Amino acid sequence: MDLILWRHADAGEVREGALDADRPLTTKGERQAQRMADWLNRHLPDTTRVLVSPTLRTRQTAQALGRKFKLVPELGPEQTVDELLAVTRWPEAKVPVLVIGHQTTLGLTAAYLLAGATQAWTVRKGAVWWLRVRERETGVEVALHTVLSPDKV
Repeated sequence: MDLILWRHADAGEVREGALDADRPLTTKGERQAQRMADWLNRHLPDTTRVLVSPTLRTRQTAQALGRKFKLVPELGPEQTVDELLAVTRWPEAKVPVLVIGHQTTLGLTAAYLLAGATQAWTVRKGAVWWLRVRERETGVEVALHTVLSPDKV
């Protein structure tokens, strides 16, 4: 299984009286999202499931990809590693899964899968961490396939 973690691109600050969930991407964020979406569309299989947090900034990041996606409340900003792994069906899913979500959950998930502990790793805004599970004689192994930030695409 491939699990691709994509943190939403750069978003504006919370405006007075507004909700955090309603923060839109900045102009910089729109460029970041489009650059990363272009790269992902060249590398993602057509069968990839795209699961997205319901916040405005993650939806706008997903829209840059130009693929069908599903809004998943369990991927919101305050959700847990366990919830993310459950909705992606890690590691049993038969198709790649792209999650568009938030720091801190994405960083904690990467740390848990790669290092075995929920440490506070940082996933940069707009960046992708592509993880791959492989079957080995000794059991299941998680490999880091790609880490890419939008300014390196």
